[in-house]
Amino acid sequence: MGGLSIWHWLIVLLIVLVIFGTSRLKNVGGDLGKAIREFKHSMNGEDEKKPEPQLRADAPQPPPAGAESNAPPRDRAE
Repeated sequence: MGGLSIWHWLIVLLIVLVIFGTSRLKNVGGDLGKAIREFKHSMNGEDEKKPEPQLRADAPQPPPAGAESNAPPRDRAE
């Protein structure tokens, strides 16, 4: 008699949806998820976003996959 059944929780959910609307609840859910992720990262000791190494403009770029090379074929010494 003291516990809440599934029907009680559904009515509470319906009232919350009517009061706040789906867009506001979506924003709150996204903010809550972001806060939980940041908390987990801080608990693991991970630094804030580490800068990824960038390629230099003058560094040679690898040829695209499937591209033909202009270099002559090497002879195999067998």
